[in-house]
Amino acid sequence: MNLTDFDGLSFDVYGTLIDWEAGIAAVLGPWARRFDASWTDEQVLVAYSVHEAAVEAEKPGLLYPLVLAEAFRCTGVALGFVVGDEEATALGSSVAEWPAFADSVDALARLKKHYRLIVLSNVDDESFAASDGRLGHPFDLVFTAETVGSYKPNPRNFAVLLERVGVVGVGEGRLLHVAQSLFHDHVPARVAGLSSVWINRRHDVPGWGATPETTGEVSPAWEFTSMAAFADAVDAAWGSR
Repeated sequence: MNLTDFDGLSFDVYGTLIDWEAGIAAVLGPWARRFDASWTDEQVLVAYSVHEAAVEAEKPGLLYPLVLAEAFRCTGVALGFVVGDEEATALGSSVAEWPAFADSVDALARLKKHYRLIVLSNVDDESFAASDGRLGHPFDLVFTAETVGSYKPNPRNFAVLLERVGVVGVGEGRLLHVAQSLFHDHVPARVAGLSSVWINRRHDVPGWGATPETTGEVSPAWEFTSMAAFADAVDAAWGSR
């Protein structure tokens, strides 16, 4: 298998291209430390992670800002810390402000020379529009949780992706999935029969942060520590042809 064997790349966005942990921690970290100054951002992210995934699974039609708000409230209950309505709403509305990773825009521009770029993201349409702008509007096709009606790792998301990706000229067996989250992306991608690239953003940080630890079988075809490193490998592969 070679990186030149594909016509399209499907992307997770939050965690892979947009730094969702920084965005969530910017709200949850100061909140937790009001109750206990010893709490680190990493501890809060880990505490939060199971609740977001649970809300997404239980309420697949709930828009992402409302998922964030409800997961925040659930985290507060679990920790015994009070979450005000304004705080919950603030997290839900913060997605548009979450920063892109420093290498995302350039890497996407380089990858676009070789592939169709497709989004498969656990987000609502309005929030994604802001992130799309931060990333330079590089995508040929977009599937959000709002348009699909469910959240990854629900297999429906990958089924919809595979059913419709042909509209941008990606042939059967010619799609490669690119993501950070093993739980949300690599496990269901494998079940769907997709090869994948692991952008291991947390390679130098122990634990799983805002992503639940996976118990499913995972076998990415490639692993890189950044989007820049992935784009370098792609350029080298196409240049050697």
